[in-house]
Amino acid sequence: MNTVSIIIAIFNRRDELFELLNSLSHQTDKDFEVIIVDDGSSIDLRPTLAMFQEMLNIQFFRKDNSGPGLSRNFGARRAKSEWLVFVDSDVIVETDYIENIKKNIIENSCDAFGGADKAHKGFNLMQKAISYSMTSVFTTGGIRGNKKAVTRFQPRSFNMGVKKSAFEKVGGFSEMRIGEDPDLSMTLWENGFKTAFFDNIGVYHKRRVDFGKFSKQVYQFGCARPILNQRHPKYVKISFAFPSLFLIGYILGFIEYFLVGKGLILAMFGLYTFLVFFHALYQTRNISIAGMAVISTYIQMFSYGYGFLKSWFLLHILRMKPEEAFPRHFHR
Repeated sequence: MNTVSIIIAIFNRRDELFELLNSLSHQTDKDFEVIIVDDGSSIDLRPTLAMFQEMLNIQFFRKDNSGPGLSRNFGARRAKSEWLVFVDSDVIVETDYIENIKKNIIENSCDAFGGADKAHKGFNLMQKAISYSMTSVFTTGGIRGNKKAVTRFQPRSFNMGVKKSAFEKVGGFSEMRIGEDPDLSMTLWENGFKTAFFDNIGVYHKRRVDFGKFSKQVYQFGCARPILNQRHPKYVKISFAFPSLFLIGYILGFIEYFLVGKGLILAMFGLYTFLVFFHALYQTRNISIAGMAVISTYIQMFSYGYGFLKSWFLLHILRMKPEEAFPRHFHR
């Protein structure tokens, strides 16, 4: 039987760590280890860990802050298992999570895998709205949570497994602080490794709890994408620029309205808003979530689109190096 090491890089999120460890303590398959890497938290996480020491096989390490990617590498070097499974500290897993992972890696030939993220019924309305916008067919094309939406799946670090031998061969996560997980996925592809999507290992992902933090997060994702395109030109897709085109189109819509007196472009955005609202209403059966989903969708498109445009301009027009343009996005 393949063995599994769960690796959690964490910065401060004590309450969320409790919920994650609680979900891991109820697994139907108990044969796994948990490696927790405290990435320089300002609060003491050990009292939370103490509650689960008798229920879980936990290794705990504390280190200076270096960002999630290098902290996961730190944990991976100390893992004893054949498979490394990375989860974000703000997720909850189902009781058969480990059991299903082991079944899948026996039945499927792959070197890395990922699963979907979704909203738990206990999440607040804003978290559910943000979860919708991050997984909707109208924003991401559904690629984060739907096997049929992808031809070649890019595992993400909120729910990602990698064979330790493959992870070590490519050097693990890079020095990037943002976008380090798609960077790893594409590096695995470039080295001939195969990735897979597993339907039955979805996690409940809390994400950000307010629109301001969500906007900052997706802005950073937008900034990272042109850097990733530069690092992995073979896997560039025109769809990556869609949020930027969305933002530009919205601005042109207002220019058209005020200068020409016509609202054809804005009417198209009105139709888009209508579709998002009713699709979210259909999926969530909650009118409040649907309304907030419209807001979170526009925040996602505008913030990501602006980040993408800014990054593209700095890299391709001003010819700056990624480390110069976004020093906070790289560990030094």
